[in-house]
Parts: sequence; C-alpha cells; structure tokens
Amino acid sequence: MEIYTERLFIVPCTLENYSKLSNQYNMGPHIEMYLEQLKRDSSVKGWGVWFVILRKNHQVIGDIGFKGKPNEQKTVEIGYGIIPTAQNKGFATEAVQGLIDWAFSSGQVEKVIAECLEDNVASIRVLEKVGMERTFAKDEMLYWELEKPFK
Repeated sequence: MEIYTERLFIVPCTLENYSKLSNQYNMGPHIEMYLEQLKRDSSVKGWGVWFVILRKNHQVIGDIGFKGKPNEQKTVEIGYGIIPTAQNKGFATEAVQGLIDWAFSSGQVEKVIAECLEDNVASIRVLEKVGMERTFAKDEMLYWELEKPFK
C-alpha cells in the first residue's frame, strides 16, 4: 500500500518503517499513539499516519494521515505536516491530493474534512488548492470539507 505522486511516495506508518525512518524524521507523539492503536487493531492501517517521502532521495519530509477510520457517514478527517526546509514547494498540496484520491478510491469515503487555525495561511492555501471548501469558523479554527466527485 503506497501512493506515488510526481515527486513523492507516501507510505502508511508501520512498526517496521517507523524503526527504519525514525533516525531521519522527528516522530511526534501522534505517531506513537497511532502505532499503539495499530498494535491493537490492524484494520486502522491506512486510516492513520502516512510518511511523506521524496522520490528523488528517499528523505522523509513530513507526515500526513487521517484521524481514524471513516465514520458511519463515510467521512474522514485529514491532517498533515511538512518539515520547514520542504515547505513552500507544493509538497503538502501534492501529498494531501494523493491521500484524498486514495481515500475516495477506497470505496469507504464520501467526504474528507479538515481543520486549521484561521491564521495558518499555508494550510489554508493547501486546502483551497485541493478543492476543499470552508464550511464554518469557530474559536480561531476554520473547518473544511470536500465531497467525493461523481464519476
């Protein structure tokens, strides 16, 4: 299970690749929490953390993922982070689009949602570029959604 884009490959976090990649990427606590969840329930694979890796040199430049499996309404929430040296180069947009496409093609997702701080200009731009629509704002947070296109 891997996603290939023009400049990236995106792989779901597993215990194996966590061990291999932890020396080149600062793993946040959300990754360890996901791995604990994955140990208890293997069906969450793909619905948690994925690593964003440059195809040209196999360097991890961030992580992206969903905050759990699709709910009863076939909705998932996406989140992402790219290291500072790789920001402002379109990698976040490319990774988010790749993961959204994967989710919609899974047959399990009809809507992807996201949230970001109202002053996070970079994240706002990423969400706009992938076609998400702002649905509402509350307590300095902006909320977004994108429905699966009809094909």
